[in-house]
Amino acid sequence: MIYSLVKPLLFRLPAESSHNLALKSLRYTPAWLLKSRASATLPDQPVEVMGLKFANPVGLAAGLDKNADYFNALGQFGFGFVEVGSITPRPQPGNPKPRMFRLTSDNAVINRMGFNNKGVDHLVAQVQRRSYRGILGINIGKNLTTPLEQAHEDYQHCMNQVYQHADYITVNISSPNTPGLRDLQLGESLSILLKTLKSTQQALADKHGKYVPVAVKISPDMAFEDIDGFCDAARRHNIDGIIAGNTTSTRAGVEQSVHANEAGGLSGQPLTERARNTIARLAQRLQGEIPIIGCGGISSGDDALGHLQAGADLVQIYTGLVFQGPALVDDARQTLLKEQKEISHG
Repeated sequence: MIYSLVKPLLFRLPAESSHNLALKSLRYTPAWLLKSRASATLPDQPVEVMGLKFANPVGLAAGLDKNADYFNALGQFGFGFVEVGSITPRPQPGNPKPRMFRLTSDNAVINRMGFNNKGVDHLVAQVQRRSYRGILGINIGKNLTTPLEQAHEDYQHCMNQVYQHADYITVNISSPNTPGLRDLQLGESLSILLKTLKSTQQALADKHGKYVPVAVKISPDMAFEDIDGFCDAARRHNIDGIIAGNTTSTRAGVEQSVHANEAGGLSGQPLTERARNTIARLAQRLQGEIPIIGCGGISSGDDALGHLQAGADLVQIYTGLVFQGPALVDDARQTLLKEQKEISHG
């Protein structure tokens, strides 16, 4: 209700400005206003994935709260899990502004943020003040200036820093806004990275006395044969989860938009089918061996259900919140809960 009142005001501002304003306002919003009446009364829908128990299968995707400055407040929206980041070893400003564009008639956004963040040390300081009780994922990336052949060192550094503070860690190798990053999804580069991640994970598990699952976030633009190769590598290296996926470099469905020619990744409603096809291919290839988190193009409860029916175990939303507001979380949870009840009674 509140979001429907403030949305017209936010949409008068440039996309990134309204994004930042909306987040900053959370600091001054009472907790009881953040949690809707529907979220407060919806029963839990526990699901176990990657050895973790999620209160419900609807999560917040990385990118909204890059620096973990607002996750305690965002968690009040009714999410079963919240993912912060992407974070890099060193702070970096990202790409020049403007770098985020609303495609309002398409319920979509194009961004070329470029992993702008305050660095992993800032994020760690923030998550140490955690009050959010749900599952917390931390998404890690590489710095722009780090050569691709040394990328595994950036991921290793971030993992060392965040391991004891995360419920799971996501390795982002799929953003289209860091040149060459998506090359890490393929071939020898992928094998080197996954081998480094698993050896680091094991060393940290021994050191801290707990096992923190590691998921890898892939692009929705991967060809099916590349998805198959990725799945084979993920199996070989015992990766704990796969997030499918990130933004797309394609412009299918938004060709007539005034912003269609802007560089960057497209997210939102036009991504639904592409994301779902990636989920379905992963599910077909993996046959339940590695859990899948479906991300991209969720603008309604039915979209969330469609991702689960395609093979996802959990779902994440982000751009849909820009257009639908926190009510989208309730819609997704209610739709999935209704489906669960129908299956159990069927």
